[in-house]
Amino acid sequence: MTAVTAARRPGDAGDAVGGVVPREVVRPGTVEEVAEVLRAAAAEGRAVVPVGGRSKLTWAAPPESCDLLVDLTGLDRVVEHVAGDLTVVAEAGVRLADLQAQVGEAGQLLGLDPPEDGATLGGIVSANASGPRRLRYGTTRDLLIGITVVLADGTVAHAGGKVVKNVAGYDLGKLFTGAHGTLGVVASTTWRLHPVPPARRVVTLEVPDAAAAGPLSIALARSTLTPSAVELVGSAGGAARLIVLFESIAESVAGQARAAVALLGGGEESEDLPGDLGRRPGGADDVLLRLAYAPASLSAVLAALPAGTAVAAHAATGVSYAAVPAAEAADALPRLRAALAPHDGTAVVLRAPEAVRDSLDHWGPVGDSLDLMRRVKERFDPERRMSPGRFVGGV
Repeated sequence: MTAVTAARRPGDAGDAVGGVVPREVVRPGTVEEVAEVLRAAAAEGRAVVPVGGRSKLTWAAPPESCDLLVDLTGLDRVVEHVAGDLTVVAEAGVRLADLQAQVGEAGQLLGLDPPEDGATLGGIVSANASGPRRLRYGTTRDLLIGITVVLADGTVAHAGGKVVKNVAGYDLGKLFTGAHGTLGVVASTTWRLHPVPPARRVVTLEVPDAAAAGPLSIALARSTLTPSAVELVGSAGGAARLIVLFESIAESVAGQARAAVALLGGGEESEDLPGDLGRRPGGADDVLLRLAYAPASLSAVLAALPAGTAVAAHAATGVSYAAVPAAEAADALPRLRAALAPHDGTAVVLRAPEAVRDSLDHWGPVGDSLDLMRRVKERFDPERRMSPGRFVGGV
């Protein structure tokens, strides 16, 4: 009996992905064991769904089938941290919080801050998750400089490297980012790090109407200020808070905070981060949507949402999260997508109560890229066994 065989068990309701219960769950402990699992699955024609911390399983559509759930939390090693090069190599099952704690001992950080508890590096890559500081540091595609993946047939492939300027090779990193496990399994990741800023200052402005934050965020973006985050927390058609975070040396953040108060026409300064900064809005009875659009269109996007909808927006980067009551979602979602279209906008369902989940179009209109996505899927997973149907257009 091999180690990976011993780590198998039958699937149960607690392992369900979008309501689909896997026949079996396996927890490999090394990249080689992941390859062994996928080779065996290929020989048997089994559908495979990889998971990590399971904090974002609902972000993609339910799989058409799941014979084997591959739990990657056993790949939990930080392989190498080269502080002098500002790089770190870590396996897919490493939790982001654990990585931040380890590199933080050297005064460094990974500039990703999605709020989901227990998020793993592989899951963050697969879901292309990010948080408020995407304004300063960019997203997963900007910070991921190397990747090791296991393809559907068990082949182990590498791209990128430990050196930040390495641009050689086929860019699997960008291809696998946001693919939700439909192309293969993310096994190991290499990241570009940044120094921890020595000081921070937060400016918070209360606005009576969330839409007023639109022109204010545009003014901030067009100024010489360099905030790490510009966040809006509130409700569509109702009151909200605009939160502007500055992180740098003490003299810089103090000066920038004063300038931001002057530019915004008010605001309170503090050194403390709000407890709800970056938190996804709503609760278990809401349908959580991720809205993406041209950054200057924030006010129009807020106007298109049902009144009272809870919203958390990355106000300067054109991404918002909205919690629509489940009872309203089926009618509101098509109207919202139509209203977003003139603003290059999309609305994707990230979470929905089971009672309404299957009645909602998870991804919405696909556009002209579907044929390309299908060709990529055919190249990497010709038998459609990796997370089948989870991606856009049933890919």
